[in-house]
Order: sequence, then C-alpha cells, then structure tokens
Amino acid sequence: MAVAPLAALHRKLFDETDGSKFSRLKDRLLKNHAANERQAVLAILIAYAREGQLLHWRAFLMSDIVQLAEADEHTAFFAWALEQPELTYRAIDGMLKSIGKAAYAPLVALAAADTSPLNVRAKAIKSLAVFSRQPFDAGLPYDPGHWKAEQLRLADVLAWQRDGNPDGAGHAAPITHAALDDPHTPLEKAAARLEKKLAARRKKEQEQEQDLAQPSNWLAIASADDMAGIAQRWTLPEHYRRFLACHSPLRVFIDSPQYFQGLSLYGAAELAKAQHGYAWNPVNGATIAGWPEQYLVIADAGADPYCLDLGDVTDGDAPVYHAEHGMGAWRFERHADGFIDFLNEIATAA
Repeated sequence: MAVAPLAALHRKLFDETDGSKFSRLKDRLLKNHAANERQAVLAILIAYAREGQLLHWRAFLMSDIVQLAEADEHTAFFAWALEQPELTYRAIDGMLKSIGKAAYAPLVALAAADTSPLNVRAKAIKSLAVFSRQPFDAGLPYDPGHWKAEQLRLADVLAWQRDGNPDGAGHAAPITHAALDDPHTPLEKAAARLEKKLAARRKKEQEQEQDLAQPSNWLAIASADDMAGIAQRWTLPEHYRRFLACHSPLRVFIDSPQYFQGLSLYGAAELAKAQHGYAWNPVNGATIAGWPEQYLVIADAGADPYCLDLGDVTDGDAPVYHAEHGMGAWRFERHADGFIDFLNEIATAA
C-alpha cells in the first residue's frame, strides 16, 4: 500500500469531521512520517491543537506533541497551551520537556491557583515531583486525576520553591529480603520464583518509567507497624506470616490465562482493608453474616476471594479456599492444600 504524502494527510486531518476517522489518519501520520519528518509532523499537530475543528482532539493531540518534541523546542506553543483551559493539563509536561527548570515558576503558580481545576493543580505537582525527583507524590495514586484536594502537598512545593528548587533524591526502590536472591526454604523458593517473574515485569515497566512513588509488582519487607496491626487482629500460620513480613506484595497483579480476570495478591499494608465487603462492613463497622469467621481473604480475582483457613493450621501452613461472588451465598471449594502451594501456583501463572 502506497504511503500517503504528508501534504495529503495534512489536508485530510483538517477536513475530517468524524472522530474515529481522524484517529486513524493521525495514527497514519505518526507511523509513516514521524521518524523521518518529525518537525513537519509536529508543525501539523501543533497547528491542529491551535485551530482544529474537532475540539476534543485538539486536547488529545497534546500527548503526541509532547512525545515528539525535544528540549528547547516549541516553547512558545507550550506556554500558549498552558493558558488554554482545554490544553493546560497536557501542556504541563510539554513545558518541562521544552524549558526544564525554567518551567518551575509557572507550574508552581498553577499548582497554587485555587481557581484552577483540582486535576490540573494535581498534575502540576505530580509532574514537578517527577522532574525534580522530589517526594511531593509519595504514596499518592499514579494518576493525579485521582488525587483529593487534601492530598495536594502545596506547602511542601512552596517551601521547595523558597529553597531554590533543589533536585531531590527520587523515590528509593522498595527494600527486599535477601532470601529472594538466595532462597533455602520451600517458602523462600516459591517467593523467589514469583519475584523472578515480577522482576521481568518491572523491567518492562521501567522502560516506560515505572512510578516508584507508587511501586507495583514488588515483594518487599513489610513495615513493623503493619505487622503489629496484623498480629493484633489475627494469629497467622507461620508460613504466611513470614511471607508477609519478608515478601509483602506491593500492588502485585497477575494477569494470565489461569486468572483471566487478573489476580490481586494482598500485602501487609492492605490486608485489613481487603476484608471489607467479605468479612467486614466498613460502613456500619459490623461483621457480615454468612462469612466463615476463620477465613482470611489473601487475594482476589475479579472480586472472587481466595481465603486462608485460619482454623485449619498444620505445620505452619493452612489450606486456601476459593469462591465466586454474586451467587447468593458463598460456596467455598478447596483450591490449594497450603499457602506455599498457592504461591507456587501464582509464580507459575505470572
């Protein structure tokens, strides 16, 4: 198939009124011309962002523009886009990419403007945190669109500005247990197998700059406070207790044919909250009738729980049961004879 000339694609983009067709034309423009005619493609996209007739696409194109642009390019455009309400959110990263630290002052002002939309203020703080390696986003959702007003660490941002906008150290990777590199026990070997699979996922994510402010797919040493809170509520089988203490999952999500809905494996920090809707009603603070009190939810696949039977502990381990939700009543079936078996199953599926 012949490649459409750049000028022809330019005309078609500006004439197209159907959003789906516009999307395909835009993708052809990038695929066929961005590598060898980057500046010409950028000029087309920027012109559309300024005056194109499909208003929602003017905003969507900002992501492609930011990705194609290089340092010191199109500063005037990004400064203009920052002042356009429909383009501001995506223009923030364009300003940082174009002029670097010179963008700090206008972005701090944007974050401090209580007349700006919350998602825009949050995006400014998030992007400043990533660029400066400061911890303004520590522990907050990856997507600043999900931040709440009380999570805007504006005081920290303003203090950083007063100090001259120093570079930070960035977010340290989670601390992992040495047994993951030198496993000896069956539990350690199962955890090490899972860690090997998760490390491969992290490597792929790092190519896309995994956000260590909210790390995912790690097995990390749990905090003493989290383990103390767990000990106050439950007496865990030793294998599972040690797993949480030494290899606590941080947002571990297994997406595989075996778990076609995806499986979330809980860590120490989220174990108590994971019981909500199963054993515990967080609204009225009461236990939920019909839930076996000895079952502890340790994972779920599409809200179908996997539970450790705390009433059937042998040699430091306990069987894992599984049930489907939405069936009117819980019908549990034995899924694995012990947690280590379950962990090996997850490691194989990952």
